[in-house]
Amino acid sequence: MFDYLKDLNKIQYDAVVNTEGPALVIAGAGSGKTRVLTYRIAHLLRKEVRPSSILALTFTNKAAREMKERIAGVVGENMAGYLWMGTFHSIFARILRIEHEATGYPHNFTIFDAADSKNLIKSVIKSFRFDEKVYKPGIVASRISMAKNSLVTPVSYAQNIEITSIDSSMKMPAISEIYREYAKRSFLSGAMDFDDLLLKTNQLFNSHPGILEKYRERFSYILVDEYQDTNYSQYLIVKKLAKRYQNLCVVGDDAQSIYSFRGARIENILSFQQDYPNHKIFKLEQNYRSTKTIVNAANSVIAKNRRQIPKTVYSQKETGRPIKVISALTDNEEGFLVAREIAETQLRDHHKNMDYAILYRTNA
Repeated sequence: MFDYLKDLNKIQYDAVVNTEGPALVIAGAGSGKTRVLTYRIAHLLRKEVRPSSILALTFTNKAAREMKERIAGVVGENMAGYLWMGTFHSIFARILRIEHEATGYPHNFTIFDAADSKNLIKSVIKSFRFDEKVYKPGIVASRISMAKNSLVTPVSYAQNIEITSIDSSMKMPAISEIYREYAKRSFLSGAMDFDDLLLKTNQLFNSHPGILEKYRERFSYILVDEYQDTNYSQYLIVKKLAKRYQNLCVVGDDAQSIYSFRGARIENILSFQQDYPNHKIFKLEQNYRSTKTIVNAANSVIAKNRRQIPKTVYSQKETGRPIKVISALTDNEEGFLVAREIAETQLRDHHKNMDYAILYRTNA
């Protein structure tokens, strides 16, 4: 059985072996975050912690799958298979199915994807004879989603003057009615959308203390990946579940918080040290991926953030090529200059198309 701890640098090692109590792992880009998270879980299993008492929450199925494969490589597939590991939505869907009688939903409730939700909203808008050009289904869906992720129910939505005032300013004063009807039809269809999986779990734990206590007792160790991307609903669920044992390890980077448009709250990671005063903090500051030039440029931009957890990210790789900034007057000129740059470097350095990545702001 290989010694996984030898793969770690000093700060990674400390983050892996200090498993008791609240822990905040600040993981800069390319700093070995996934390795630390997976080895920490493997270390718990090596210490004979029951796999079923470990809850590990990720944001993508791919991340959960990769982590489970890495853990299986250390402790074996049988043990890794008993972990409660998956995305927030998959784990809480599992709990809601187990506790379905308390929710009023069938055990085999349907989970709407984004297209299903949008189609139902379209149907509701049509039944109310609202103008789809005014009540655009995508915007209405976004408003309902933001409400659910803030634990705002249809009744609360209609009574919230601030929310309804925004709707009125957008020329859509009846969103509260659409939300109410959408929630009613979803329930009657035995269906939840992705936001419901979080909202209903919060409601379940709030209204059934015995069920909450059952899962608090079960999960003696909780780990959360990409904590900077959690929303208010996810934050509350994690806080409730971790209250008994306080063995909560969150991994993230406040400098990589980019999902506020879909409800992510950077406050969750920034306030962790206040939420858990007896915490330990581990800063993974060495970037193994990028050149010194890239890391230093990123640091210079991030330094201007008004609210942040202080860190000094560094690289021991080569200096790398200078960053080139090109100024263009129009979108067309920008596209032309990018294409020309690619063509020139392909001729000069014999690169293939697959060697280039182009990032752009919107799909519009």
